[in-house]
Amino acid sequence: MTEAKTTATEKFFRIAIAIKGLDGALQVVGALILAFIPASTVSGFTHAVITRDLLGDPSGTLARHLESATENFLHGDTKTFAVAYLLAHGLIKLGLVWALARKIVRAYPVAALILSAFVVYEVFRAIHTHSIALPFFAALDVVIIVLVLREYRQLKRG
Repeated sequence: MTEAKTTATEKFFRIAIAIKGLDGALQVVGALILAFIPASTVSGFTHAVITRDLLGDPSGTLARHLESATENFLHGDTKTFAVAYLLAHGLIKLGLVWALARKIVRAYPVAALILSAFVVYEVFRAIHTHSIALPFFAALDVVIIVLVLREYRQLKRG
C-alpha cells in the first residue's frame, strides 16, 4: 500500500512539475511578446474588450480593474518590470524543472527556497497592486513547494 501511495505522489509531483515547466515557458514567451508589443496595441485590445461587454458592464468592477491595470502598465516602468519579471521568473522555473525532472537532489531545497521567495513577492505585489491573478499563482507555488519537499524527503530516504 505504501508503494501505491508513493507512486501516486510521484505522479502528482511529475504533473505539477510539468505544469510549472509549461508556466515557465509561457512566461518567457509572454515576456518576449510584451517586449515588442506597442502600447497602442495593448490599449486598443483593452478598449475592445471593455466596449464589447466581454467583462460584463463596461462601467463594472472588472472593466474598471482592466482599464486601471492597462493604464498602470502603459505608463511608468510597469512594462519594463513585467518583461524583466516574466523573463527571469520563467527562466528560473525552467532551470528548476530541468533539475527536478533529472532528480538532482541538491536542486530540491534550492527550488523550495526560490519558490518560497516567489510566493512572498507575489503576495507582497498582490497586496500592493490589488492583483487578482497573483494570489492564485502564489497558492499554486505553495502546492508545488509542498510537493517538492515531499519528493525530496522520499529521495533522501530511498
